[in-house]
Amino acid sequence: MHAWLCENPIGVDALTWKELPTPQPGADQVLIRIEAASLNFPDLLIVQNKYQMKPPLPFVPGSEFAGVIEALGAGVQGLKVGQRVACLPGTGGFGTHALAPAKLCLPLPQDFPAVDAAAFIMIYATSHHALIDRAQLKAGETVLVLGAAGGVGTSAIQIAKAAGARVIAAASTEAKCALCRQIGADATIDYSRENLRDQIKALTDGRGPDVIYDPVGGDFAEPAFRSIAWRGRYLVVGFASGPIPSLPLNLALLKGASVVGVFWGDFSRREPQANADMMRELTQWHAAGRIKPVIDCTMPMKDLQQAYARMGSRAVRGKLVMVN
Repeated sequence: MHAWLCENPIGVDALTWKELPTPQPGADQVLIRIEAASLNFPDLLIVQNKYQMKPPLPFVPGSEFAGVIEALGAGVQGLKVGQRVACLPGTGGFGTHALAPAKLCLPLPQDFPAVDAAAFIMIYATSHHALIDRAQLKAGETVLVLGAAGGVGTSAIQIAKAAGARVIAAASTEAKCALCRQIGADATIDYSRENLRDQIKALTDGRGPDVIYDPVGGDFAEPAFRSIAWRGRYLVVGFASGPIPSLPLNLALLKGASVVGVFWGDFSRREPQANADMMRELTQWHAAGRIKPVIDCTMPMKDLQQAYARMGSRAVRGKLVMVN
């Protein structure tokens, strides 16, 4: 097998494409031949030693991938050789093969495209957990999605629309806003040239959004929170812009609003049955055409460093997927 190896987590340039022995699965593991792997923001942080999870060195980055099971370890039940699965173990995806815990494998219908499957779990699980579970989103409510043209942003638009909500998508260019409208957003805000608070006020008749989905953080967090509706829910999803904002908590008091943390990874570990039920529902929604990953582009696995550069330029709309 071949894989991108991180032997010193000082950045993307230190990754090397190497031939490695093909591993054999241990107890409760499977060996997967990787067809596609998506590039996520944590995949950048982890090779810079900035992510909360710090795997032992050396390791193969690539948190999320899809492929075909080639071998089963002892004790594995419910899976078989030749079965197609998607998996999000946190590492291992940027290569031709990977070991994964069997319990983390999501069985796929045979007609589920590998590129879609590799871009599916992280974004849709995060957005479903955020909007449906944590925010208790109701039909007819208004959702503001920040960073709406990214992977989790595009999934949030689709899930909010599937729940019957009105969606306002905020993004950094008109081209990104156009993409958001194409996948279902009812209105958009280009915050590179429009005042965020003014536009939120205009688009909600002064009421504000019931739910704010924020995977970005940074400078737009406070003006968005100041615009929230009475009893609104502000979802803290991530900090893709870098800075972690400080919100004045008197605003939560004045608006009767909630600041709600979203940590899907820990939810999946602490509440495995609820997570499994959610993933089943999401797979059904995909089969029914209610949700579909937005794929910015696919690139050969050997071009991973160029893919990181594209992601770093913030040019990616939706998900970038590496293929073997």
